[in-house]
Amino acid sequence: MKLLASCSLGGAGHWLPLAEFLQAAMRPDDTVVVVAPPALRTMVERDGFTFVEGAEPPEADIGPIRERLPTAPPDEAAVLGNRVLFAELAATAMLPRVDAACERWRPDLLLRDPCEYAGAIVAGARSIPSAQVGISQARVEWGSLSIASPALEQHRSGLTTEIASAPYISRFPDLIDPSPFATTLRYRTHPTATPEPLPDWWTPRTSRSGRGTQRVDEIRPLVYVTFGTVLPYMSFAANAYRFALDALAPMNARVLLTVGRTFPTGGLGMIPANAHVEPWIGQDRVLHEATVVVCHGGSGTLLGAIEAEVPLVVMPFFSDQRANGLLVDRHRLGRIVVPTVSPHDQRPAFGHEDAEALTAAVDAVLADRSSFDGFTDITADRDHTPSAAEVLAQLVC
Repeated sequence: MKLLASCSLGGAGHWLPLAEFLQAAMRPDDTVVVVAPPALRTMVERDGFTFVEGAEPPEADIGPIRERLPTAPPDEAAVLGNRVLFAELAATAMLPRVDAACERWRPDLLLRDPCEYAGAIVAGARSIPSAQVGISQARVEWGSLSIASPALEQHRSGLTTEIASAPYISRFPDLIDPSPFATTLRYRTHPTATPEPLPDWWTPRTSRSGRGTQRVDEIRPLVYVTFGTVLPYMSFAANAYRFALDALAPMNARVLLTVGRTFPTGGLGMIPANAHVEPWIGQDRVLHEATVVVCHGGSGTLLGAIEAEVPLVVMPFFSDQRANGLLVDRHRLGRIVVPTVSPHDQRPAFGHEDAEALTAAVDAVLADRSSFDGFTDITADRDHTPSAAEVLAQLVC
């Protein structure tokens, strides 16, 4: 089998769902090729795939859109992200590279992330079977496709209908994610071996008694804080990280904050005694020990926590994150904390009220994890969900 994958801007959150399927096709007689922006080369090659360098719009075009997404009214932000950034700028940049890769390798199947529209354009024109591997909730991505449609129809009349009719693959459980796509295939991730324990990074908790300072021998809960791979490129990233550290500093808990490999951790100032900061660490490794996850609602973190049955506290900043936070709250998987915004620029304010709300939400989860019982039915349903390899076999049979 010859399999070609096309991935757009968005970093690990867009790449990892595709990688799960590509691993399933890594048999000796299979050919797997990935066309993606230059920034993804390290991740793609580290995972063992042939990388074909795609193209991306210049930073002068991307940067202003990225900065505007958290501050624009929702309707404007949706058009900027889905139509202007992905369906116009990114698709136009990627189109020649994807077409050339298809001409060279003649794939039996093209898999694409939902934001990578050049793959859909080329697959339809060359009559190559294709499918999109979802990132977010199905109804969110259906809405994104509708918003992108005016730009897509400029490439080929009927392209939107082609995409909507192609198989849509999702890791979101059916119980919490009804899908409007004509053909929706659900999959579960492959179980991994027990990961290596985290290092003992944290200062031991101590108490004072008549005999002086003593160590309190207890394992404090682990609060895992991550705001994804896109936030580090935004101007308010340092404020977001500092806010989380300060809000959680008084808690009797260990706090692990990951900030991404591109963020200069030296700019965060003094790190609280109960906290540790890392650029990156494998999510499975952290979730194996975490008691609660604090995140902005990115789908990769959300799904990882759901599968590990770790409650979440979601503080959404932009894109589909609020929808994901509401899903968490509605299905008793954790709490949502909506940040206040600055009246000047509409960015998250990260003020005293936000800190109190975040601390209270984390406290609520730590105090009574049993009240977040939405994982039970999802876990039972997952046992009957096919693996990525089984779904891939359906697509190429």
